[in-house]
Amino acid sequence: MLFLFPAALSACILSAGCDQPAPPPKPEEMPKKVEVGKNVSLEVLGARRRVLVNGAICLREGQLEQLVTRKNTKEHEAIIAVDADARKIHEALNLAGAVEGTPVRYTPKYQPATGQTIEVSIQYEDKGRLVTVPGQSWVKNFRTGKPLDVDWVFAGSGLVDNPLDPDHPKTYLANDGDVICVSNFDTAMLDLPVESSKNNDDLLFQAWTDRIPPLETKVVVVLEPVPAPKKDKAP
Repeated sequence: MLFLFPAALSACILSAGCDQPAPPPKPEEMPKKVEVGKNVSLEVLGARRRVLVNGAICLREGQLEQLVTRKNTKEHEAIIAVDADARKIHEALNLAGAVEGTPVRYTPKYQPATGQTIEVSIQYEDKGRLVTVPGQSWVKNFRTGKPLDVDWVFAGSGLVDNPLDPDHPKTYLANDGDVICVSNFDTAMLDLPVESSKNNDDLLFQAWTDRIPPLETKVVVVLEPVPAPKKDKAP
């Protein structure tokens, strides 16, 4: 038996049937997180950059105008509330390489929001397991009965002066609640690049209750800029 042991050990090491501890990740394989503001951080892993925003579920049923709003603003029409300065989310997106465009315009005619496409996903814990879902999967088009099938763009909201105090810091408009919208707002930071009314009688979207975890569940909203497709060079 003593002569068989080394051979058996070698076979064990080489076979898939013997569990071996996974080697620890190399430092360059570990994501680095940089805090940009309260509840807002930038995650860097090689060339990949994502923005992470901590929040909580504030609504599970009813019509929607936002997927994400700022705490103490529009929780009655958004699924997630974040206790964060939307300017810091904007700043973090810039640090991640995202380029803002322009919010929706209604005059002289409707022009949809523009900007870099941002992939929005939501992470939360369910029975000790980390779950990640697309942001669109929690938003139902009640006319079609299907999930939202449009990506958000980085419209960029806007800054305005305080008319009562010109020397006061400018106001970032998305901080009034329009952080990630499903109805078009000219104050939106992230908006849909398609026409989606904000009039109550014409709202297209509602919360997909069965897919949304309980109220107050802590979540992380993950924002990842999608690289623009490369243009073909002229022959």
